[in-house]
Amino acid sequence: MNLTTLALLVLTPFLVWRVYSRLKTMMARQRSIMSRHWTGLGVFLAMVLVPASELVSRPPMLGWLALGAVFGVAYGVWGLRLTRFEDTDEGCYFTPNARLGILIAMLFTARILYLGFEMYANQGSNTPPPRFTDSLLTMLAVGVTGGYFGTFSAGVLRWRLRLKKAAKAGLP
Repeated sequence: MNLTTLALLVLTPFLVWRVYSRLKTMMARQRSIMSRHWTGLGVFLAMVLVPASELVSRPPMLGWLALGAVFGVAYGVWGLRLTRFEDTDEGCYFTPNARLGILIAMLFTARILYLGFEMYANQGSNTPPPRFTDSLLTMLAVGVTGGYFGTFSAGVLRWRLRLKKAAKAGLP
């Protein structure tokens, strides 16, 4: 085992811990900012549609991506039901369910780390590196992540638009 491999193995738990602690702070009470919700919706929609455009010629892989997105949307709806929404004098706030969000994000992070390790392990071989869309587990993880966070962004955006409409109509 060379020094680079050893360093990679030692630093991986630190990287996972940093990602987890960052996600933990992101899953706390947050101020609702409309532009962030629009951006989240666009980014996570693109996260599913870009690989889907490459997978049109490979229906089985497209099916795994779609299955992941369906599960992600279902988890997103469930996550929205568990989210606490607050409309206060200081502004609009929401508190997402931390466990669901962290679970989905860590699933995606674990898959990306695995792909990185796979690329590192195969760097000296003559075989070409696998494409991102070649693995059904990766497509499942991308679909679940994009579906969950896209649905969550759309749900919070819908809540804010409903509040805005009620305020215009003069309703409490």
